[in-house]
Amino acid sequence: MADEMIPRDFDGGAEVLRALAHAVRLQILCSVKETERSVGEIEEVTGITQPGLSQQLGVLRKAGLVETRREGKQIFYRVDRARIAAVSELLNTLAGPAAERPVAPRSRPSSGAAVFARVTR
Repeated sequence: MADEMIPRDFDGGAEVLRALAHAVRLQILCSVKETERSVGEIEEVTGITQPGLSQQLGVLRKAGLVETRREGKQIFYRVDRARIAAVSELLNTLAGPAAERPVAPRSRPSSGAAVFARVTR
């Protein structure tokens, strides 16, 4: 059945969706989607300054949306494509059956006029 396809890690899924539901974090993700960047490069590309940038990178890292690589004192960030694919699969699973189900039309008065009740005594 379709319910078997839905992951059961609801807390993890909610954490990822919360991380994605922030304009600054989305901007950061877009800046590292094609290539890995250092914190300084991300700051330069996005205009997001420290310490806010580090805080938002921490949220993305905790949610598993970015991968890191250390080179000396620098840390490089890139999108974790496998995690993004899993999020996309979850959303497609949720949207799939709803998109296939026909939506029942709302019943409306045939004349298009408002309908009022008449109170009699």
